[in-house]
Amino acid sequence: MSDFNEELDARGLNCPLPILRAKKAINGLEAGQVLKIIATDPGSVKDFEAFCKQTGNELVSTAEDGGEFTFFIKKAG
Repeated sequence: MSDFNEELDARGLNCPLPILRAKKAINGLEAGQVLKIIATDPGSVKDFEAFCKQTGNELVSTAEDGGEFTFFIKKAG
C-alpha cells in the first residue's frame, strides 16, 4: 500500500513507544486518513492489532520484511 497521509518511523523503539507515538500521530489525522508505521519490535504486531481493536481504528495491512514491520492504520471516523 502506498497511499498514506503520514509516516511514523518507530524503528529501534520497544513497547510501548511505537504504540504511544502512533496514538499521538493518529490523533493529528482527519477521519479516514492513513498512518504508515515502520517498526522493528516483533511484539508490535500484536500490539497494533490490540490497539486498533481498542480504538476502533482500522488495521488496513501488516507486512514484515527483513525484521522490519510495516503497518497501515486508517483513522476511524
